[in-house]
Amino acid sequence: MAEKQADETKLDPTSEPKQTDQKQTEATKDQKQPTKKAAKKASKDKVAQLSEQLADLQKQVDASQDKYLRAEAEIQNMTARFKKEQAQLMKYDGQSLAKGILPVMDNLKRALEIEVQDESGVQLKKGIQMVHDHLQEALTSNSVTEIESLGQKFDPTLHQAVQTVAAQDDQKPDTVVQVLQAGYQLKDRVLRPAMVVVAQ
Repeated sequence: MAEKQADETKLDPTSEPKQTDQKQTEATKDQKQPTKKAAKKASKDKVAQLSEQLADLQKQVDASQDKYLRAEAEIQNMTARFKKEQAQLMKYDGQSLAKGILPVMDNLKRALEIEVQDESGVQLKKGIQMVHDHLQEALTSNSVTEIESLGQKFDPTLHQAVQTVAAQDDQKPDTVVQVLQAGYQLKDRVLRPAMVVVAQ
């Protein structure tokens, strides 16, 4: 019986190689398993690294965009400010010249208030009146106008009260009753307030 089993073993040449193949397969599986884990870990590390780089790049982009928006806003503010200043300069162009002419107007007005009797004085006064009218026309054409004061309610933005008097029967309190020196304005800007006497 034993001899028969021994003979069968000898006759089956595939029995021992099968066991060897199983061991090799198991060994290969054991070798592949750590390799897969290492590859998976390396992949995760790579993803984490790329995510970190992406986050850094996003921060840089956000910072650059913020700088760009701030710069653009600053340029817009500067442009608006420049346009406003330019508009102001154009609006009140000639202010210094107008202020320089006002004393001339004052002297012409004073000369016209003088009473004359002789013919030469009358002719001289006519000439002064013509100069006054031409100068006033030139000022008006450049938006320089005399402030209306006589009989108007006192306005501290337009008038400078140098004297007060008691109000008469037909006068209202805080009313301008006399103009000592005419005031002028360029458009909506007061060049010089009028010097007035106010009823109280």
